[in-house]
Amino acid sequence: MVSQWSSMASVTKHPPHDYLPATGHAAFLPAYDLIARLMGLGSVYQRLVSQADIAAGHHVLEIGCGTGNLTIRAKRAQPSADVTGCDPDPRILAVAKRKAGGLTGIRFEQGYAERLPYADGEFDRVLSSMMLHHINDDAKPAAAAEIFRVLRPGGRLHLVDISGDTTSGGLVSRRIRHNHHAAGNLGDAVPRLLRSAGFDCTELATTRQRIVGQLSFYQAIRPV
Repeated sequence: MVSQWSSMASVTKHPPHDYLPATGHAAFLPAYDLIARLMGLGSVYQRLVSQADIAAGHHVLEIGCGTGNLTIRAKRAQPSADVTGCDPDPRILAVAKRKAGGLTGIRFEQGYAERLPYADGEFDRVLSSMMLHHINDDAKPAAAAEIFRVLRPGGRLHLVDISGDTTSGGLVSRRIRHNHHAAGNLGDAVPRLLRSAGFDCTELATTRQRIVGQLSFYQAIRPV
Protein backbone atom coordinates (compact mmCIF):
# COMPACT_ATOMS: atom_id res chain seq x y z
CA MET A 1 0.00 0.00 0.00
CA VAL A 2 1.52 3.31 -1.07
CA SER A 3 2.30 5.90 1.59
CA GLN A 4 3.90 8.81 -0.24
CA TRP A 5 1.01 11.31 -0.19
CA SER A 6 2.46 14.81 -0.25
CA SER A 7 0.30 15.77 2.73
CA MET A 8 1.98 13.00 4.72
CA ALA A 9 5.53 14.02 3.91
CA SER A 10 6.24 15.69 7.23
CA VAL A 11 4.97 12.79 9.34
CA THR A 12 6.60 9.99 7.32
CA LYS A 13 10.10 11.43 7.55
CA HIS A 14 10.78 9.81 10.92
CA PRO A 15 8.19 7.07 11.52
CA PRO A 16 8.17 5.78 15.13
CA HIS A 17 8.97 2.20 14.00
CA ASP A 18 11.76 0.19 12.39
CA TYR A 19 9.43 -0.10 9.38
CA LEU A 20 7.38 2.38 7.37
CA PRO A 21 3.70 1.84 8.30
CA ALA A 22 1.43 0.92 5.42
CA THR A 23 -0.32 4.31 5.51
CA GLY A 24 2.89 6.26 6.12
CA HIS A 25 2.00 6.90 9.76
CA ALA A 26 0.17 4.80 12.36
CA ALA A 27 -2.45 7.53 12.83
CA PHE A 28 -3.74 6.90 9.29
CA LEU A 29 -4.36 3.16 9.82
CA PRO A 30 -8.19 3.51 10.08
CA ALA A 31 -8.18 5.08 6.59
CA TYR A 32 -6.13 2.27 4.95
CA ASP A 33 -8.98 0.63 3.05
CA LEU A 34 -10.55 3.96 2.12
CA ILE A 35 -7.23 5.10 0.64
CA ALA A 36 -6.93 1.83 -1.29
CA ARG A 37 -10.39 2.36 -2.78
CA LEU A 38 -9.69 5.98 -3.68
CA MET A 39 -6.53 4.86 -5.47
CA GLY A 40 -8.49 2.23 -7.41
CA LEU A 41 -6.31 -0.61 -6.14
CA GLY A 42 -9.05 -3.24 -6.47
CA SER A 43 -8.32 -3.61 -10.18
CA VAL A 44 -4.59 -3.78 -9.41
CA TYR A 45 -5.11 -6.64 -6.95
CA GLN A 46 -7.28 -8.50 -9.45
CA ARG A 47 -4.72 -8.14 -12.21
CA LEU A 48 -1.90 -9.35 -9.97
CA VAL A 49 -3.87 -12.42 -8.85
CA SER A 50 -4.72 -13.25 -12.47
CA GLN A 51 -1.07 -12.99 -13.48
CA ALA A 52 -0.03 -15.26 -10.60
CA ASP A 53 -2.25 -18.09 -11.93
CA ILE A 54 -2.60 -19.69 -8.50
CA ALA A 55 -3.39 -23.39 -8.75
CA ALA A 56 -5.12 -25.83 -6.40
CA GLY A 57 -2.80 -26.80 -3.58
CA HIS A 58 -0.40 -23.91 -4.08
CA HIS A 59 1.23 -22.34 -1.05
CA VAL A 60 1.03 -18.57 -1.48
CA LEU A 61 2.66 -15.77 0.52
CA GLU A 62 1.91 -12.06 0.36
CA ILE A 63 4.62 -9.86 1.86
CA GLY A 64 3.52 -6.49 3.25
CA CYS A 65 -0.11 -7.63 3.26
CA GLY A 66 -1.58 -4.62 5.09
CA THR A 67 -5.24 -5.22 5.93
CA GLY A 68 -5.30 -8.35 3.78
CA ASN A 69 -7.07 -7.10 0.65
CA LEU A 70 -4.81 -8.93 -1.80
CA THR A 71 -4.31 -11.99 0.43
CA ILE A 72 -8.07 -12.47 0.78
CA ARG A 73 -8.63 -11.93 -2.95
CA ALA A 74 -6.00 -14.59 -3.73
CA LYS A 75 -7.70 -17.05 -1.37
CA ARG A 76 -11.12 -16.45 -2.89
CA ALA A 77 -9.70 -16.86 -6.40
CA GLN A 78 -8.34 -20.30 -5.50
CA PRO A 79 -10.10 -21.60 -2.36
CA SER A 80 -7.95 -24.76 -2.17
CA ALA A 81 -4.69 -22.79 -1.99
CA ASP A 82 -2.96 -22.27 1.35
CA VAL A 83 -2.49 -18.50 1.66
CA THR A 84 -0.41 -16.50 4.14
CA GLY A 85 -0.22 -12.75 4.60
CA CYS A 86 2.87 -11.34 6.28
CA ASP A 87 3.40 -7.80 7.61
CA PRO A 88 5.59 -6.25 10.33
CA ASP A 89 2.73 -4.18 11.80
CA PRO A 90 0.69 -6.11 14.42
CA ARG A 91 -2.12 -3.55 14.40
CA ILE A 92 -2.76 -3.86 10.70
CA LEU A 93 -2.57 -7.65 10.95
CA ALA A 94 -5.35 -7.55 13.55
CA VAL A 95 -7.57 -5.79 10.99
CA ALA A 96 -6.67 -8.38 8.32
CA LYS A 97 -7.54 -11.26 10.64
CA ARG A 98 -10.95 -9.77 11.37
CA LYS A 99 -11.67 -9.30 7.66
CA ALA A 100 -10.76 -12.94 6.90
CA GLY A 101 -12.72 -14.32 9.83
CA GLY A 102 -14.98 -16.62 7.78
CA LEU A 103 -12.25 -18.15 5.62
CA THR A 104 -10.17 -21.28 6.24
CA GLY A 105 -6.72 -22.03 4.86
CA ILE A 106 -5.62 -18.43 5.30
CA ARG A 107 -3.46 -16.90 8.02
CA PHE A 108 -1.78 -13.62 8.86
CA GLU A 109 1.61 -13.52 10.57
CA GLN A 110 4.11 -10.89 11.66
CA GLY A 111 7.33 -10.74 9.70
CA TYR A 112 9.69 -8.56 7.71
CA ALA A 113 10.41 -9.04 4.02
CA GLU A 114 14.15 -8.94 4.68
CA ARG A 115 13.96 -11.73 7.31
CA LEU A 116 11.00 -13.93 6.47
CA PRO A 117 10.06 -16.51 9.13
CA TYR A 118 9.56 -19.34 6.62
CA ALA A 119 11.44 -22.42 5.42
CA ASP A 120 13.46 -22.65 2.23
CA GLY A 121 11.27 -23.43 -0.78
CA GLU A 122 8.03 -23.25 1.20
CA PHE A 123 5.97 -21.29 -1.35
CA ASP A 124 4.84 -21.68 -4.95
CA ARG A 125 3.94 -18.00 -5.29
CA VAL A 126 4.94 -14.80 -3.50
CA LEU A 127 2.82 -11.69 -4.06
CA SER A 128 3.81 -8.09 -3.40
CA SER A 129 1.54 -5.11 -4.00
CA MET A 130 2.74 -1.55 -3.40
CA MET A 131 5.18 -2.78 -0.76
CA LEU A 132 8.68 -2.65 -2.23
CA HIS A 133 8.96 1.13 -1.95
CA HIS A 134 8.41 0.80 1.82
CA ILE A 135 11.74 -1.00 2.22
CA ASN A 136 14.88 1.10 2.62
CA ASP A 137 17.21 0.81 -0.35
CA ASP A 138 19.96 -0.78 1.73
CA ALA A 139 17.56 -3.54 2.86
CA LYS A 140 16.08 -4.33 -0.57
CA PRO A 141 18.80 -6.84 -1.59
CA ALA A 142 18.15 -8.82 1.60
CA ALA A 143 14.40 -8.77 0.93
CA ALA A 144 14.90 -9.98 -2.66
CA ALA A 145 17.21 -12.74 -1.42
CA GLU A 146 14.64 -13.82 1.18
CA ILE A 147 11.87 -14.00 -1.41
CA PHE A 148 14.16 -16.10 -3.61
CA ARG A 149 14.93 -18.39 -0.66
CA VAL A 150 11.32 -19.11 0.36
CA LEU A 151 10.18 -19.82 -3.21
CA ARG A 152 10.54 -23.36 -4.51
CA PRO A 153 12.58 -23.78 -7.74
CA GLY A 154 10.21 -22.78 -10.53
CA GLY A 155 8.15 -20.69 -8.10
CA ARG A 156 7.21 -17.13 -8.98
CA LEU A 157 7.14 -13.70 -7.44
CA HIS A 158 4.41 -11.41 -8.78
CA LEU A 159 5.03 -7.79 -7.83
CA VAL A 160 3.37 -4.47 -8.62
CA ASP A 161 4.70 -1.11 -7.52
CA ILE A 162 5.41 2.50 -8.46
CA SER A 163 7.49 2.89 -11.62
CA GLY A 164 8.31 5.42 -14.34
CA ASP A 165 10.52 8.44 -13.77
CA THR A 166 10.43 11.70 -11.83
CA THR A 167 8.80 13.59 -14.72
CA SER A 168 5.89 11.20 -15.36
CA GLY A 169 2.28 11.81 -14.34
CA GLY A 170 0.54 14.73 -12.68
CA LEU A 171 1.73 16.96 -9.87
CA VAL A 172 0.95 14.51 -7.05
CA SER A 173 2.51 11.51 -8.77
CA ARG A 174 5.64 13.54 -9.59
CA ARG A 175 5.96 14.56 -5.94
CA ILE A 176 5.56 10.92 -4.95
CA ARG A 177 8.42 9.96 -7.25
CA HIS A 178 10.70 12.59 -5.73
CA ASN A 179 10.19 11.01 -2.30
CA HIS A 180 13.25 8.90 -1.49
CA HIS A 181 11.14 5.78 -0.89
CA ALA A 182 9.52 5.80 -4.35
CA ALA A 183 12.69 7.04 -6.07
CA GLY A 184 14.35 3.69 -5.40
CA ASN A 185 11.79 1.98 -7.68
CA LEU A 186 12.23 4.12 -10.78
CA GLY A 187 13.79 3.26 -14.12
CA ASP A 188 15.05 -0.32 -14.23
CA ALA A 189 15.73 -0.50 -10.48
CA VAL A 190 13.19 -3.26 -9.74
CA PRO A 191 14.25 -5.76 -12.44
CA ARG A 192 17.92 -5.09 -11.62
CA LEU A 193 17.25 -5.82 -7.96
CA LEU A 194 15.43 -9.07 -8.69
CA ARG A 195 17.94 -10.29 -11.26
CA SER A 196 20.79 -9.63 -8.84
CA ALA A 197 19.03 -12.00 -6.39
CA GLY A 198 18.99 -14.75 -9.04
CA PHE A 199 15.52 -14.32 -10.54
CA ASP A 200 14.54 -14.40 -14.19
CA CYS A 201 12.53 -11.16 -14.22
CA THR A 202 10.05 -9.87 -16.79
CA GLU A 203 7.93 -6.73 -16.78
CA LEU A 204 4.47 -7.97 -17.70
CA ALA A 205 2.51 -4.71 -17.93
CA THR A 206 2.27 -1.07 -16.94
CA THR A 207 -0.83 0.88 -16.04
CA ARG A 208 -1.78 4.40 -15.03
CA GLN A 209 -3.37 4.63 -11.63
CA ARG A 210 -5.08 7.69 -10.22
CA ILE A 211 -3.04 9.65 -7.68
CA VAL A 212 0.15 7.54 -7.87
CA GLY A 213 0.55 7.49 -11.65
CA GLN A 214 2.43 4.70 -13.41
CA LEU A 215 2.56 1.23 -11.88
CA SER A 216 4.45 -1.76 -13.28
CA PHE A 217 3.71 -5.46 -12.89
CA TYR A 218 6.67 -7.83 -12.72
CA GLN A 219 7.02 -11.60 -12.82
CA ALA A 220 10.21 -13.04 -11.31
CA ILE A 221 10.84 -16.79 -11.56
CA ARG A 222 13.25 -18.73 -9.37
CA PRO A 223 15.09 -20.92 -11.91
CA VAL A 224 14.78 -24.68 -11.60
